[in-house]
Amino acid sequence: MFTLILIFIYRIGSFIVLPGIDPNKLATLTSSTKTGMLGLLDTFVGGAFSKASIFALGIMPYISASIFMQLMTILVPQMAKIQKEGESGRKKINQWTRYLTVIVTAFQAAAYIGYLKSPGNAEAIIPAFSAYFWASTVIILTTGTLFVMWLGEKITDKGLGNGTSIIIMVGILARLPESFIQEWSARITRGAGGILMMLIEVVFLIAVILGIILLVQGTRKVPVNYAKQIVGNRQFGGARNFLPLKVNASGVMPIIFAQAILFLPTLFGGTASWTKYFTDHTNIGYMLVYSIAVIAFTFLYTALIFNPKQMADELKRNNGFIPGVKPGQPTADYIGTIMDRITLPGAILLAFVGILPGIIQLLLGMTQGFATFFGGTSLLIMVAVILDTLQQIETQLLMRQYDGLMSSGRIQGRQAQQSVSSGI
Repeated sequence: MFTLILIFIYRIGSFIVLPGIDPNKLATLTSSTKTGMLGLLDTFVGGAFSKASIFALGIMPYISASIFMQLMTILVPQMAKIQKEGESGRKKINQWTRYLTVIVTAFQAAAYIGYLKSPGNAEAIIPAFSAYFWASTVIILTTGTLFVMWLGEKITDKGLGNGTSIIIMVGILARLPESFIQEWSARITRGAGGILMMLIEVVFLIAVILGIILLVQGTRKVPVNYAKQIVGNRQFGGARNFLPLKVNASGVMPIIFAQAILFLPTLFGGTASWTKYFTDHTNIGYMLVYSIAVIAFTFLYTALIFNPKQMADELKRNNGFIPGVKPGQPTADYIGTIMDRITLPGAILLAFVGILPGIIQLLLGMTQGFATFFGGTSLLIMVAVILDTLQQIETQLLMRQYDGLMSSGRIQGRQAQQSVSSGI
């Protein structure tokens, strides 16, 4: 209930228009945020960007600041040392992330004001309020982002799941009903066979979701043995375990980076014909350039966040070893080689998921809004967040001695625990 109440507050704020904006004149703003990076941002904030809402920037400045701080902890040794200080180091980095969020939000708010004052959008600004518009908008947008960030932290602390991820997922899901209705209306208008095609699209959507679940949860299990230690009359270690290496260790970040990079040439190209290779997701050239960018960023981001040397040192410190591989550097090389081998198919599948909405729209002729839910960033984030939230719900139920969400699955409930104890 606590999580649902905070989500409800967030959705209400997404419809509150900035002071000095006439909401009846936002048609141009809405139509210009359907493609490119603006369309991606508008998707993440649940349409608040195109509504000129007080939450127009949503939680994205905080995400940008978090990604920057994460990269800094990898690239800067002093930052990595602070992160390893435990709870105090984590709190310090979180505080720096909040300060950086304020700076990033202020810059993005200024850019958003410039976008609102551009030709075609400036008509929505009420002339009598124009003298105060810049100052009030920067303050309100910055405050709105900090408030959304606070909502996310409260959901994480006292609610269910990761608050930041849930807020982004809710923003994406908020557009699903409208997109579904638009697709349904378009199919019905075309006449015979429309309902059948709609059913086929829904079945295909379910199949795509199942495939993305496999991609998100796919792991390569590397066997790890732990040496036996005898302390007094007790024996420690001697267990056999697995080191799970994710096929898609980089998550959704390569797709976001690729879309950001492809958006940059359009800033200089204007209306030139070659910009379709960077904006039109149904264009074959766009799909090729986009796929190469996603694969390249997948390898780059995986190399940044995945440290085989650190994993090998942790195994050696805990008396663990991979059968047939010497501890230390040989173990690091072995783990790195396996990671390189599984990253390539993971990167190719991730690129395919990224271009799938364009392929679907091209082949089936569906509306652009509904096609975005057949892959890309939106579906990947939704699937990953829902799986993570379900796992946390399952954990909460098992901690309170319930049977869990489902009678079957990898996580066994109270009944299984009772049968094991009775068997012993």
